[in-house]
Amino acid sequence: MRNIQTKEIAFEKSIETELLSKGFETIPSISYDKDKAIFPETTLAFIQDTQPKTWEKLQSILGDNTGNQILYDLTKWIELHGILFTLRHGFKCYGKQLQLAYFKPSHSMNEEVLERYHKNIFGITRQLYYSNRNQNSIDVVLSVNGIPMITLELKNQLSHQNIIHAKKQYCNDRDPRELIFEFKRRTLVHFAVDTDLVEMTTRLAKEATYFLPFNKGNAGGAGNPVDIQGLSYKTAYLWKEVLQKDSLMDILGKFIHLQVEERITDEGRKIKKETMIFPRYHQLQAVRSMIEAALKDDVGTNYLIEHSAGSGKSNTIAWVAHRLSSLHKVDNTRLFDSVVVITDRVVLDRQLQDTIYQFEHKKGVVLKIDKDSKQLAEALENGVPIIITTLQKFPFVTEQLLKLAEERGEETTGLLKTKNYAILVDEAHSSQSGETATDLKEVLGGETLAKEAQEKAQEEEAYGLEALYRNMAKRGQQKNISFFAFTATPKHKTIKLFATNGESLHKYTMRQAIEEGFILDVLENYTSYATFYKLIKASEEDPKVERKKAARALGRFMRLHPHNIAQKTEVMVEHFYQSTRHKIGGKAKAMVVTGSRLEAVRYKQSFDEVIKAKGYNIKSLVAFSGEVKDDKLPDTLYTEVEMNKGIKEKDLPEHFATPEYSILLVADKYQTGFDQPLLHTMYVDKRLSGIQAVQTLSRLNRTHPLKEDTFVLDFVNDREEIQAAFKTYYEGAVLGQEADPNNLYRIQQDLLLEDIFTFDDINHFTEIYFKPKEKQSNKDHEDMNHILDTPVENFRHFLQEQEEEAELWRGKITSYKNLYAFLSQIIPYQDSDLEKLFIFLRHLSNKLPKRNTGAVYNFDDTVRLEYYRLQKISEGSISLKTPKQYQLDGPTDVATGMVREEYTPISRIVDVVNERYGTDFTQSDQYFFDQIIESAIENDDIVQAAQSNPQDKFTLMFKNVLQQLFVERIDQNEDIFARYMEEKDFNKTVTELLAKEAFNKINKLQNE
Repeated sequence: MRNIQTKEIAFEKSIETELLSKGFETIPSISYDKDKAIFPETTLAFIQDTQPKTWEKLQSILGDNTGNQILYDLTKWIELHGILFTLRHGFKCYGKQLQLAYFKPSHSMNEEVLERYHKNIFGITRQLYYSNRNQNSIDVVLSVNGIPMITLELKNQLSHQNIIHAKKQYCNDRDPRELIFEFKRRTLVHFAVDTDLVEMTTRLAKEATYFLPFNKGNAGGAGNPVDIQGLSYKTAYLWKEVLQKDSLMDILGKFIHLQVEERITDEGRKIKKETMIFPRYHQLQAVRSMIEAALKDDVGTNYLIEHSAGSGKSNTIAWVAHRLSSLHKVDNTRLFDSVVVITDRVVLDRQLQDTIYQFEHKKGVVLKIDKDSKQLAEALENGVPIIITTLQKFPFVTEQLLKLAEERGEETTGLLKTKNYAILVDEAHSSQSGETATDLKEVLGGETLAKEAQEKAQEEEAYGLEALYRNMAKRGQQKNISFFAFTATPKHKTIKLFATNGESLHKYTMRQAIEEGFILDVLENYTSYATFYKLIKASEEDPKVERKKAARALGRFMRLHPHNIAQKTEVMVEHFYQSTRHKIGGKAKAMVVTGSRLEAVRYKQSFDEVIKAKGYNIKSLVAFSGEVKDDKLPDTLYTEVEMNKGIKEKDLPEHFATPEYSILLVADKYQTGFDQPLLHTMYVDKRLSGIQAVQTLSRLNRTHPLKEDTFVLDFVNDREEIQAAFKTYYEGAVLGQEADPNNLYRIQQDLLLEDIFTFDDINHFTEIYFKPKEKQSNKDHEDMNHILDTPVENFRHFLQEQEEEAELWRGKITSYKNLYAFLSQIIPYQDSDLEKLFIFLRHLSNKLPKRNTGAVYNFDDTVRLEYYRLQKISEGSISLKTPKQYQLDGPTDVATGMVREEYTPISRIVDVVNERYGTDFTQSDQYFFDQIIESAIENDDIVQAAQSNPQDKFTLMFKNVLQQLFVERIDQNEDIFARYMEEKDFNKTVTELLAKEAFNKINKLQNE
């Protein structure tokens, strides 16, 4: 006899017991009306109990038929409007309004509504026999006021079944035509549950049913953690947390919504796709965490939400924007007067408006600022609940507020009355630490910010300098503004500005998104190519040139060489035609990432030629900004629109989405924020690192029902560098070395020591700059320029006499500006001298003589390509499942000075390049290592790393470059190359020795 404790019935009973203990009622299956797909007695009992007066009025008309008529009108109303609308907004019976449910009010002032909310009837039915056609039963059905809302199919590993069997049961045995399963008509979500995992779907469609994970996540990945108290199942959060009464009504009232998307078919027809959106677990948790934190901390706190691509960020922002706009404190006052969503995404505003309209069912709650800063000023003045805008409109709001007041015939300071704001930042990045972001704080700080600045100026006896103190105050945290910053790839600055003690309020990692199938692992199929070539001097002349600039010019010559572009184009076109185009049901597309606008132009021309010659049915588009001049054809200007046969820039994504176009070539466009699920392959011919590598390659990670994998073919980058870039964000970003606030004073002192300017210069300049508006005159511009003229002349003399030291001093200006702009937002500096110096340097730096960048070289007629080989050097997955964690270090105060160029004959430069890329090396092993070091110390990044890091940190960076240097010499010394690649001990020893030698050489050269 089987032990009942191991059977599914025990699992079922456990869920029922928990829900009954928290206010649910058992409703037997026999009470279910299979024709109406409701529990009629429960529904009528709820209406009669909560709306007795309306019931009596209907009864006076309908008599004994009241109940039947209500049920008839209810089912017809649901059929017409859907269950979600009916649940939220009620229905009509004989002209009388009836509510089907009551939701918890946002404040406690309406006691009657709160009392009715507590009268909602929550039912649990086990083994519901729902059909007139068969004897199938659902394990568990949860209902609200007699309306089935949620189904659960349970499976138990102890009886040899799991979540896969539950999903199969939904797909094979649950007919979507049954009224209880009809989309939008009755149940809204279906959970497949076992003791370890949960998945959900909002639409049953036989074999086409699409399930999403509904799990908490485990140690940064997918799945669920073990109950730390050891008291329940891993999946107990579903019924102990998510499906509890208050939580369930919150989800029904403020989360679930119908998403309607319009798309154009391959045949050109417009079709609508409807999806019932139920929050994933991390979205539910994130929104509730933000609301809870906002109430606990009050206004004036910043929060970071680190959510990977694939997290459903648009919906999360919509939900939290709606919640924050109606959030009330204990005293029933609103916490925020307006919610401002900062975004550059066009699709977000429509999604926000559509989603929130379903909750509020009224217009005007959401306003998109799509005109100008005047529209934004009006929205802020009028207190529009939710405002969607870009950051760039804020610097002009004060001026617009003054104009609006003038139009009304009012006197004003151009300041907003102090209100409380929640700012939702979509994809927060380093621009949030710039001057435009401080303009936002100044505008929204309003009258309170101005008053505090005035008081501070009086306290410091700095009369007439209120504007200076307002400038200082706007950089810091404002008491009336809370920031909620969303990002998948935070920088150090982002974490310091928005996180609490370096910790995100909520995380949904790249690893979890990949493991749950919401995005694809773009490093799973990664192939690297290396280019080997030899150049020779083509002219009899052998002029001396600046070594590093000439080497870079030769690199450009090689990248743009017709043979190089033609060979790589051949590889890409053939790969796309033979391997990629068949993917995603024959709809797969590719992106080519080029290193410059001119490279994009040349590649576009090359692609068109190769495709035409081969007769392939492939068409490409190109994307780059502005006009491009090709030195080969000086009279010709290339534009994106012209090369794309008249397709406008704004229309390019729509055209690329059609079957007509398969390949998009880009130069610094569409590498961030571009969402095209059919993008399968990326060809990379551009150096990528850090966050740029992650954002660029992640264009491939969007899912599609037919998309099984992705592919990257990389001509340039080192696999270890790509791995390090992704690993930084794979399981969530971690802060590294902090910026030192004391460095500001050290740089301030260094700048003053050279006697380029004085404190008097700074004070005189800022006294004019911060004059009150009523005291400003046309002469102010003349006076400020006059004050700057003397420091500019002093610097000019310094530059003539000691060029290197002068450029180092100039570099310290940049260091100070960057460090102050960052630190002043996270540290409440009270020193007005720092702000004055910042303003002074911002303007002085614009007037200083431009840095002498030296000669510009073009070697088209001086050198020629003698040897070229393109070789595949590696393929396969770049694994992110390594224990190493990369940290995000803060900004430093290291100034970039002038590097003294060494002049060398062009023939020697060619030799150096050939030594780096050639294949005919025949010297001894020691000479091989010497050349590796020489090549390394010619790398500007390596030189800077050696000059600004201790040796251990330098070795880590050097290691990434070293492997590429060895690969580039694969044919020069195969024995050493093989040992380096295959023997870990040899690799480690060689790396440490060469790193030490390079480190010492670079620092020795610096000190000479």
